[in-house]
Amino acid sequence: MNEIELANALAQDNADDELLSQLRWYQKKYNRLQKVNNLYQRLAGAMDLPTIIETYSIWLAEHVSHDLIGYHNQTLGRMHLFCSSHGPERRSIITVAEEILRRPEAKAEIFQVDEILRAYQWQFETESGCALLLLLKKDSHVAEDDMRLITESLSILLQPLKRSFDYEEIFSQAREDILTGLPNRLVFEERIDCFIEQARRYGQPLTLAALDLDHFKAVNDTLGHLVGDKALQKVSSALEAEIRATDLLVRMGGDEFLLVLPNTDMDDARHLSERLCQAVAKLDIPAGENQLGVSIGLAAWQPDMDKQSWLETADDILYQAKKNGRARVAVQ
Repeated sequence: MNEIELANALAQDNADDELLSQLRWYQKKYNRLQKVNNLYQRLAGAMDLPTIIETYSIWLAEHVSHDLIGYHNQTLGRMHLFCSSHGPERRSIITVAEEILRRPEAKAEIFQVDEILRAYQWQFETESGCALLLLLKKDSHVAEDDMRLITESLSILLQPLKRSFDYEEIFSQAREDILTGLPNRLVFEERIDCFIEQARRYGQPLTLAALDLDHFKAVNDTLGHLVGDKALQKVSSALEAEIRATDLLVRMGGDEFLLVLPNTDMDDARHLSERLCQAVAKLDIPAGENQLGVSIGLAAWQPDMDKQSWLETADDILYQAKKNGRARVAVQ
């Protein structure tokens, strides 16, 4: 091969290498677009902030490992966290995230939180004000390609976030119990599948507490419905004061409540439920010849259990608490 032929061969090799490089780049771009399009489809029906952030975190976990996704709209004072860890580690990570997101000087940045935990933070300027998205990850950095995926996904995330705030007042009226201010049955139906999916995906315990007030009818009969309404408000506030921000307490109607306890085993759920019974008893609300109390039935979710059978199990166990003397906790 002479010099000209050699030069032509080298040029062809370089051209082939460049073409392969371009093909790889387009393939990566196509794969990212496919993933982002999947996120768009998942978020299409999400209408409230908790569902949006939880849906985003579950989607991202399929492509980029992380321990927490947090969102905070500083102007509106709206925050939601979705953490995949559990136990004391979960509480520690959530505490760190809340501290980071509440910093007045918070901005888009990447920094090491401690020897293990690394933070990635993005800042948004939107019509609804300044907002921050936080990702916390243990042990390793987010790879460069994964950072590109996250960056591209943010443009998809912004639209449902904007939609949730645009319709927030309408949603709150439709999803909030007017009397107590607690989430209502609609919220339970919207969020329970996300709780179950998280428990299934990460192998975390999930417990459902069915609550029913004892002797509530006597309050209405002897003192009137206005006093009964005030009693429901006091009970709701007392229950809320005992639970975590990550738990979901719902008034299902009348004097019936459901409490979803993510990442909570039966022992911890029982201890919490006993505190709830004590909190209601301390209100010292007269109910005819008795005192207003609360009976609680606890049911642990199992991977082979569908949602309806789980609810029915909790209700059956609640009935046992009522049957065994009321103002007590019954377990599965």
